[in-house]
Amino acid sequence: MRRVQYHRYGGPEEMRLEQVDVPAPGRGQVRVRVKAASTNPADWKIRRGDLRLVSGCRFPRGVGHDFAGVVDAVGLGVTRRKVGDEVFGISGIRPAGAFADYLVIAEAGAYPKPPSVSFEAAAALPMASVTAWSGVVDRARVRADQSVFVAGCLGGIGRSAVQLARSLGAEVAGSCSAAGREEALALGVSEVADYRAFDVAACRGRFDLVFDTAGGLSARDCASMLRAGGLAVHAAPAPRTLVLALVSPRHAIASGNPKPTRMTGIADAAERGDLAPKISRIVPLSEAIPAIAELERMGHPKGKLVIVPD
Repeated sequence: MRRVQYHRYGGPEEMRLEQVDVPAPGRGQVRVRVKAASTNPADWKIRRGDLRLVSGCRFPRGVGHDFAGVVDAVGLGVTRRKVGDEVFGISGIRPAGAFADYLVIAEAGAYPKPPSVSFEAAAALPMASVTAWSGVVDRARVRADQSVFVAGCLGGIGRSAVQLARSLGAEVAGSCSAAGREEALALGVSEVADYRAFDVAACRGRFDLVFDTAGGLSARDCASMLRAGGLAVHAAPAPRTLVLALVSPRHAIASGNPKPTRMTGIADAAERGDLAPKISRIVPLSEAIPAIAELERMGHPKGKLVIVPD
């Protein structure tokens, strides 16, 4: 089988599409024939070595985390999944390896794919939507009578946050580039600000949740926009914000941990049509490396890059 992998930390030039043995599932694991996988900024941050304290130093290492596919083999002790099941999920930081023909993952990490959702869309959901769910549902517990501001409302996390907040009945404002204004309005953002000319003072004390999806706002700015009892949630926190989240009830960190309640929640939301990712490009596995490198150079993707079998 083929797998995108690298033999040392570094830039995109370190990635190789290599032939490796088809893995056999161990106890409690399933093997998934990958039908689609999608990219996240975490993919190249990990490959660069930014998270090496967590990812470790064993090579070769696979690339990619978000996947959707079909179970084609199960290990001993597997009881909830069977061959032929359509699943989706997030591979862990250490194993990674979703950009491949096959992926082995713990049974608990392979969730039923929403039946009406394509493999490509299902693969584009997990990490961004789980992080958005963490902020909107788990941390802020958004309600129908509340007002939400999403900074970076057209990014992967931001788009999911907007959709989740609106599905809960909240009014949503947000920021994005001036060029994205019409798209944000179509998504349901009622008030759209240009992030380059955003006036924080004009939003003082207006929101129950300020969700900073890309670290573009300071902790002070976020707090100033909150109503009494409001919460600022940070998806890309600076070190100072991490400390603040430990000591202040007005700040929290969004987590990409794929807890079962989160994955089940996003699957149900996607099945209802309340949650849908934007896919900007679909490429075969044989073209994945140059497409990933190009996306990394761009810095601000306009949707998900999805990788599928050739």
